[in-house]
Order: sequence, then structure tokens, then C-alpha cells
Amino acid sequence: MKAAVVNEFKQKLEIKEVEKPSLDYGEVLVKIEACGVCHTDLHAAHGDWPVKPKLPLIPGHEGVGIVTEVGEGVKSVKVGDRVGIPWLYSACGECEYCLSGQETLCPHQLNGGYSIDGGYAEYCKAPADYVARIPKHLDPVEIAPILCAGVTTYKALKISGAKPGDWVAIYGIGGLGHIALQYAKAMGFNVVAVDISDEKSQLAKQLGADIAINGLEKDPVEAIHQEVGGVQASISVAVTKIAFEQAYQSVKRGGTLVVVGLPHDTLPIPIFNTVLNGVTVKGSIVGTRKDMQEAIDFVARGKVRANIETAPLEKINEVFEQMEKGKINGRIVLTID
Repeated sequence: MKAAVVNEFKQKLEIKEVEKPSLDYGEVLVKIEACGVCHTDLHAAHGDWPVKPKLPLIPGHEGVGIVTEVGEGVKSVKVGDRVGIPWLYSACGECEYCLSGQETLCPHQLNGGYSIDGGYAEYCKAPADYVARIPKHLDPVEIAPILCAGVTTYKALKISGAKPGDWVAIYGIGGLGHIALQYAKAMGFNVVAVDISDEKSQLAKQLGADIAINGLEKDPVEAIHQEVGGVQASISVAVTKIAFEQAYQSVKRGGTLVVVGLPHDTLPIPIFNTVLNGVTVKGSIVGTRKDMQEAIDFVARGKVRANIETAPLEKINEVFEQMEKGKINGRIVLTID
């Protein structure tokens, strides 16, 4: 089968023929139709993070396709079903985190396109118990980004403590942020969108942001406190230190900062202000299988739709170059013939 492979960190991916995966107990084989490109894929290809991915590696954790083969013991998925293969490729199912509904914290989890091969290929295998069920009427290209960008931002909003009618700030209106904005509106929040690009600020307005702020033109912290008195929750999906600092400072007393993006830096948290103002700071990593069901349901009901461009698998290196330069307005999805 054809696949895009990371052979060495910081080198271009190689499009080449590799062996089609063979199934173990409880697994399914999926013919990939589309796979979203996440910034995490770029980090994986560069070996940026302390925990390195395997090499060689087929990236991709937003793969959507049709089940063509089921392994022994599979009862919940059948040939012909459309499924998604997400970041949470599998978890142990037995540790305290899995048993308490926090499977994304499982220390024994495997991650698609990182610790195990993912969806930048014609075929990908996955445990049947962990694939996302995709309704037949949904376009595989349109649903692909929901498997990471969607469920990740939905989960961040879900744990933020904000209630319908509250003000929420989204810092960074890129691949994750433009989807987060839509979930926030669908969940009944008032939304402040913050970015440093006029183009992305305009996109935010088109997607329903109540207030859109270009951080290069005015101080978003000052503007947020002046206009709405601070927000109940800030969701930071940007990858710059200043965005995280501003997101923290935008929160009102008793509010919450939810940290999602992963810049190469530390987050300085002022202890005095955090204690005095009763501010909560939370980290949020993707979502559980239940979160995934809920995130997909918003899309199925027409409440959320990613802003998408498509590119063939063979163009992945050009896509990564665009991503590094910040030239992608939304999400790029790879199509696999």
C-alpha cells in the first residue's frame, strides 16, 4: 500500500510502498478515504516533544475510512462501516483512569500516528473498541478534523465550567480555534475570538464570534475586561507564550483557563492573583470515546463544520511547509485514492 513515512526527524516524508497491516485479535482494517493534518503531525515528524514517536512512522490521527476486514473477536464493527481512527488509538481499560472515565490519561495508551502508525496511508488498522463510529451521511473529508481538532476543543469547553450565556474567549483561530468557536456557540456561550491576523478575525466573525479582536491592533486583555468584564473561561489553542499569558489575564474572578496548545515554552502563573481571584488552570488533552460521540453529533446535526482545504497524500510535505508558515486558514485534509 502507499503511505507517507517519516524515516528520520526533521526530514521530508517519503511517499512509498509499505506492507498492508495484518490484523490481530479485536482489530479492524480500514481503507482510508481522508485524513486531517494536525500540527501534532508536524511535531511528530520533527521529533519536537520529550516523548519521541516511533521511527519509521506513518503519521495521522484524523483518519476516516471504510472497514474492509475484521479480525477475530470483533462484534461491534462490521465490514462496510465508516469509522475514524483518532489520537486515542487504545487504552488499557483497567487502570484507575480508564475505570473512572478518564481514559485519555491512561499511562498505557497508544496514540495514532505517534506511538503506532496512523492514517497517512491507503490502509490503517485499529482496535475495534476504540474507533469512532461515523454516520453514513457524513462526508469523510468534512468529519476528519473532528477526530482531533473537534473532540479536543469540545472537551476543553466541556471541562471549562462555563454555562450557557457565559462569556468564553478563544485564543487562536486556526485549525483548532475556528472549530472551538463553533462548538462554543452551539453550546450557548458568548464568544470572544482573539488572533493576530485580520483574515482569521474575519473568519471568526463569519463563524459567529460575538467579538473578534486582532491582538496586534489592541490589547485583547484590556478590551475583554472593558467590554465584558472578563470571561468565565479562556481556551488557549495558540502556540505562543504571549497568547497563554493573555488568555490567563482575560479570565474574570472565579474563572478558568484551559490550556490546549503546546508551545515550546513555560506558562508563568502568578500565584498571588491565582489565589486571590480564585482562578483555575486546567490542562486538556483530546477526549474520551464518549466525548467523541458527542463531538460528532454536533456535526451530524449541522452545528459545526470545519473550514477545509483538501490536498492529495503526495502533497504532504508542501502542506507541512504551509503549516510552518501559518498559511493555513482552517484545516487541510489529505485525500487518499
